[in-house]
Amino acid sequence: MKAHSERVPGKNTRAIVGRPLFHWVLSALLASPHISRVVINTDSEPIAQDAAGISEHVHIHARPAELCGDDVSMNRIIAHDVALLGEGHYLQTHATSPLLTPETISRAVAQYFAALSGHDSLFGVTRLQTRLYNAGGSPMNHDPATLLRTQDLEPVFEENSSLYLFSAEGFRRANDNRIGTSAAMFEVGRIEAVDIDDEADWILAETLLEMRRRGDIA
Repeated sequence: MKAHSERVPGKNTRAIVGRPLFHWVLSALLASPHISRVVINTDSEPIAQDAAGISEHVHIHARPAELCGDDVSMNRIIAHDVALLGEGHYLQTHATSPLLTPETISRAVAQYFAALSGHDSLFGVTRLQTRLYNAGGSPMNHDPATLLRTQDLEPVFEENSSLYLFSAEGFRRANDNRIGTSAAMFEVGRIEAVDIDDEADWILAETLLEMRRRGDIA
């Protein structure tokens, strides 16, 4: 978790519906019976101090200087943590997914273990049934002359950054990649899949969190 954010300044600690952004997903992780401990890798001392005081199950890894910066791959950071933590199964998520629920985390964990006989990892996706075009204006997944209803189109799936599950062994076997060579996809609903990348995403997430707090949505 970074102190700096390029498009939404200070977003990880910025208050959203009464709490710092990262508290939302942290609470969801701590509420899941399948999560034994939460490790936060951060370059921010204030984040480290705040998070460590929330629960004894939260552990802090100070991010080394060579892994700081906007251009560092998350896979490199995961590799650093896996080297420190050792063998086992991991769930990785982001502070920018404040609508993710403990129930969805638990379902993902259950699906991951159920699929291990044929898959080495699992990642969250959003189902898309919409007409897509490439940069040259050519249709990618439909025939404009046929004009099928969007609900009749063959679905495609977008990686939504909500969660990733893998083992230390599988991560290494995939050349230090959180998505392995035979990954299973896990569908996350569009509300829970909201990922805050810019101010428009922030407004959407804030609105949905308010609606959830009022009981208007689950």
